[in-house]
Amino acid sequence: MAPKKVDANAIPRFGRVGNNLKMGIVGLPNVGKSSLFNLLSESAQAAAENYPFCTIDPNETRCAVPDKRYEELCSIWKPPSKYPAYLHLVDIAGLIKGASEGEGLGNAFLSHIQAVDGIFHLVRAFDSKEVTHVNDSIDPDLDLTTITEELCKKDLTYVLQQRDLREKDVKKNPMMKLPVLFFTVMDKCQEMLENNQPLAKACDWTASEVDKINELIPGCITLKPMVYLVNCSQKSFTLGGNRYLKKIKDWVEKHGGGLVIPFSIEFEEKLYALSKSGDLDGKKALLATLNGRGSTLNRIVKCGYKQLKLMYYFTAGEKEVRCWTVVQGATAPQAAGVIHTDFEAGFIKLECCSYDDFIACNKGEKSMAGVKAAGKYRQEGKSYIVQDGDICHFLFNKAGGGKKK
Repeated sequence: MAPKKVDANAIPRFGRVGNNLKMGIVGLPNVGKSSLFNLLSESAQAAAENYPFCTIDPNETRCAVPDKRYEELCSIWKPPSKYPAYLHLVDIAGLIKGASEGEGLGNAFLSHIQAVDGIFHLVRAFDSKEVTHVNDSIDPDLDLTTITEELCKKDLTYVLQQRDLREKDVKKNPMMKLPVLFFTVMDKCQEMLENNQPLAKACDWTASEVDKINELIPGCITLKPMVYLVNCSQKSFTLGGNRYLKKIKDWVEKHGGGLVIPFSIEFEEKLYALSKSGDLDGKKALLATLNGRGSTLNRIVKCGYKQLKLMYYFTAGEKEVRCWTVVQGATAPQAAGVIHTDFEAGFIKLECCSYDDFIACNKGEKSMAGVKAAGKYRQEGKSYIVQDGDICHFLFNKAGGGKKK
């Protein structure tokens, strides 16, 4: 099999590239951010109260990425050590109108958003007298606009600061000259942000412009990938929609598009409580109200992971089955490096097969013999692009000074 190569015409991605990227949960106060965080979390329990700014410092945790392939490998090998892939999450305090000017501790909260790599934008789409709204009325369009405007204002301030710094440097040194691309990019960014248009959505950027943006203004919030999560009541989620959902989808479409996922924290909390109490009949009855749709939490986690351009390969054996997170497009040596830097520095070759080939050929055995007999076990070199779900074994010469990751 010929090694898969990177598309030379592919446009670079915005933001930092790495294996430990984070999704932040963002929205107005009292829309369900901390409740969602707690549902997804494996460890920390964030405060979830019915008043604004019950969260001040960002809470961080991780949640396992659900994958039937990983579960199947664990069931075949039955190893003592099992490590799934994880999505790292940050619960960020609620923003309000004027946050970019310091309202509601807004500058600190916006800085917390700058520190994450992708955004779950949580929107309230349910009526409730018990759960207060910061604006005293339920208007998802206004809520979406408020958050978007505050993020754009924060970015505009940052863009103008960075532009001013570089133009001042040029004035100090007559031998320096800013390239034309600097003004093209900065003018376009400034115009978009002044019109409350997120930088990642409202314009088709060229590869050179993306590189220049990553160089000049890497901290822009509106460059981050965003998933819109619509928190509905249990009743409307069960019925499959409500009067707010279409308006939200129309708003998203008019503002550059994006993934919209309706779900219900009310439903998910009840489902979690039934599972925790061991009430299997109650859980089954609650799930039956969805007509086969099931919980949405797994989809949220998977979508967040993909938005960060992450994927993973497997290592599998008697002692351990593990998912190793890498960025999409990682070469074999780069993928080896997430295990240990020695693996990358002294890389010789990769022996691997796809998950599908392993399942089709191994006949349930704890062995690669069936895969090899079918000619599906491959040897790949340095230029091979590791694929999601590859089962890998790396051969390397030990290089001094490496670090285990």
